[in-house]
Amino acid sequence: MSPRFDAVGLVVSDMAASVAFYRRLGFPFPEGAEEQPHAEAATPGGPRLLLDTEETVRSFHPRWRPPSGHGSRTSLALRCDGPGEVDALYAELVDAGCHGELKPWDAFWGQRYAVVHDPDGNGVDLFAPLPAAG
Repeated sequence: MSPRFDAVGLVVSDMAASVAFYRRLGFPFPEGAEEQPHAEAATPGGPRLLLDTEETVRSFHPRWRPPSGHGSRTSLALRCDGPGEVDALYAELVDAGCHGELKPWDAFWGQRYAVVHDPDGNGVDLFAPLPAAG
């Protein structure tokens, strides 16, 4: 028996804002998920994204507290279809009021790369391979 990676879970302070943010990124949360204390979005061929409110987490882990200090320790990386999609998605999210942490740029490791924050300040990396130099 071998464990396999199945899901990423995030604790969120505002379920409705978080569901709306991740729906913009293509995560298929079911209707009504924004009103629930726990929500799941299955992705085709990939892990699930699980969202739980702080209150839900405290109900089974009473000593849990949100992280404090500088920045987040969690980020998600989303591969886009191409460099243009990185730019367009970054612009769409920033125009919708999301915090743009790192504007799109051509990274030295061969990707178009950008970072936005979700409503709780978690980093969401947007990337796509750059065309091979010819």
